[in-house]
Amino acid sequence: MLDVHFGAGNIGRGFIGETLADNGFKITFVDVNETLIDELNKRNGYTIELAAEGQKHIEVHDVKGINNGKDPKAVAAEIASADMVTTAIGPKILKFIAPLIADGIKLRQTNNNTKPIDVIACENMIGGSQSLKKSVYEALNDDEKAFADQYIGFPNAAVDRIVPLQKHDDPLFVSVEPFKEWVIDKSQMKNPKIELKGVDYAEDLEPYIERKLFSVNTGHATVAYTGNMKGYKTIGEAVKDDSVVEQAKHVLAETGDLLIQKWGFDPEVHHAYQKKILSRFENPYISDDIERVGRTPIRKLGYDERFIRPIRELKERGRDYSALVDTAGMMFFFNYPNDSESVKLQQMLKDEPIDQVIRETTGLKDEDLIKEIKASYENHLAEK
Repeated sequence: MLDVHFGAGNIGRGFIGETLADNGFKITFVDVNETLIDELNKRNGYTIELAAEGQKHIEVHDVKGINNGKDPKAVAAEIASADMVTTAIGPKILKFIAPLIADGIKLRQTNNNTKPIDVIACENMIGGSQSLKKSVYEALNDDEKAFADQYIGFPNAAVDRIVPLQKHDDPLFVSVEPFKEWVIDKSQMKNPKIELKGVDYAEDLEPYIERKLFSVNTGHATVAYTGNMKGYKTIGEAVKDDSVVEQAKHVLAETGDLLIQKWGFDPEVHHAYQKKILSRFENPYISDDIERVGRTPIRKLGYDERFIRPIRELKERGRDYSALVDTAGMMFFFNYPNDSESVKLQQMLKDEPIDQVIRETTGLKDEDLIKEIKASYENHLAEK
């Protein structure tokens, strides 16, 4: 079987690629990074190292690459015969690859390839595949949409594996944590006959997506933004500070309260899940930069993102959200010149009053919540 995977970066190779290869798939990686694509075509394989005691190596074979910037027609041709399409490219990039996927669907129709196929966006976002579907459909006419409705699935997915920023002499070598979780919404699949080992399938994905987003992503970001306030440069340094870990524990207690109330997760099981998350952040074999984990602060301040959404929903339920608000206030101090959103946020703070910046970044209209986040920001400003 063949998977066309958009994104030859560390997550694509070290998580999605490993899982697919373990299921006997050949993988065509699609990316604009010429170095990665050239190496994939030269070697047709790469090495993954597990960031744990023993540092086990896993070899992935039967891979190749296509540079979509140079050869978009080759991408469409590959999709035309593929058994699955996956992405790990970043939420903001999905709309840019959508026309390539649309071209592949058109070619499947032209070739009368009616074998059902699923397009799965493996991104840190809620509803990633369905969001990609909307962008793909913008490039299809009514007849092509009807074909896609019948034969092309866009099942949402939840993915979880820490793959830190890293540099190696070998550009394809990638280090990943041993833990991984990939859950696919079975109800949205067009080809449920393909059932991957190492992947879970759920009839309702939303609880799993929120559990991951509001636990792993909110917790990791909390460590980053709290550590940033204290002058640390890496997650490893930050988690050695008890006050940083305590902040993460308080935040996870609040998001855990919401998840248990909202989805009926077993409290004991969920608390064990949270404990596991904290141990993953403290993994001594993983060194991740605070700059990477905290990047794109404007996106992460979004209305339906990892801080503001649980704040809103906890307030609606009359539950405590004070640690989340405290962390949200820290996010406005994230200042890294290599991150365009960070630069934009700092410029906004220079040009506008803080309450207006909060409105623009969070989309909040609840003036009481805006005041609470503003108070958090001002408290941290006074501490600096």
